Amino acid sequence: MNRAYGADVRARSLPVAAVVAILIVVTVACLTAGVSLGPVQVKATTVWSVAWNNTGGRLLAPVPVTWPRGDEQIVWLVRMPRAALAAVVGAALAAVGAVMQTLLRNPLADPYLLGVSSGASVGAAVVALLGALSSWGVYALPSGAFLGALLAVLLVTALGRRSGRAGPVQMVLAGVVVSYVLSAVTSYLVISSPDHQAVRGVLFWLLGTVAGARWDVVALTAVVAAAGGVALLARARVLNAISGGEESAATLGVDVARERYLLLGVCALMTAVAVAGVGAVGFVGLMAPHAVRLVMGADHRAVLPVAMLTGASFLVLADLAARTVAAPAELPLGVLTALCGGPFFLWLLLRRGGRSGLGVTA
Repeated sequence: MNRAYGADVRARSLPVAAVVAILIVVTVACLTAGVSLGPVQVKATTVWSVAWNNTGGRLLAPVPVTWPRGDEQIVWLVRMPRAALAAVVGAALAAVGAVMQTLLRNPLADPYLLGVSSGASVGAAVVALLGALSSWGVYALPSGAFLGALLAVLLVTALGRRSGRAGPVQMVLAGVVVSYVLSAVTSYLVISSPDHQAVRGVLFWLLGTVAGARWDVVALTAVVAAAGGVALLARARVLNAISGGEESAATLGVDVARERYLLLGVCALMTAVAVAGVGAVGFVGLMAPHAVRLVMGADHRAVLPVAMLTGASFLVLADLAARTVAAPAELPLGVLTALCGGPFFLWLLLRRGGRSGLGVTA
């Protein structure tokens, strides 16, 4: 097994507290830039003053309003919820990617490997093109995507167990099969729909977007991501043991099969909520864990929090670029993350000189 994935969790480790503190500052700076920059420039002080006045600060010590009302609406109703949603989703996907690469012993494992993205796509297409859950209003699309993602995970789990011992290889193969089948279903729904406007909306959502983010969606996603992140961090030592090999983990008293199902369940829930909120945004869960391991080593007690902050900052900046690079048009978020992810992995391959250093073997 490759040492980079846990043979020595102390390798290249840096002071975690210092790195986390620095990245918190970086994340706050990225959020500030993501809200203040755009066709209408808003001062950073105004951004946080508006945020303060619209939260607990209104009751404690409200900041006197010296900015145009239009700036407040831009900050609180448009830019801040989308920046917050991008940060939460980026953190969730990065944590899930780090865990799945360890559990499935696959360096290319990402949050969508178990068919979550394809399932969410089917759910979103059914809602948008067939009118399912229409009585749910603005919650119809994210709810349909969430239900579809969970259905995909259940199918993958059932197929993996039916094939015998549900190990990493069985789960990956089941995920690939389910992804292809559900992608075909989505394609059929799209090409057979007579509603071209709805088709355009579905295709844009499939490529990822935080446009139209609402605070209720941000709150729900943040609660699930935070709870899932805490659960994953609580199993960091177990992940360290598993990354050293299943036999080694078993000798340490780890029930590998039970832990795998538990952790994959948490990952599936976090991914389903993330995809329901922003669509399928790729490469975040691939890039962030690899980049963090290069600097922090393989100890999941360090990798998970640092990867979450890295993913949050990255996706906030990607959203900023998505709405400013081709303004007034907005680029799909998934396009920009893919444009960053491709060169990153090419650089990583060249840096490793063709060795099997991208991760562990199946």
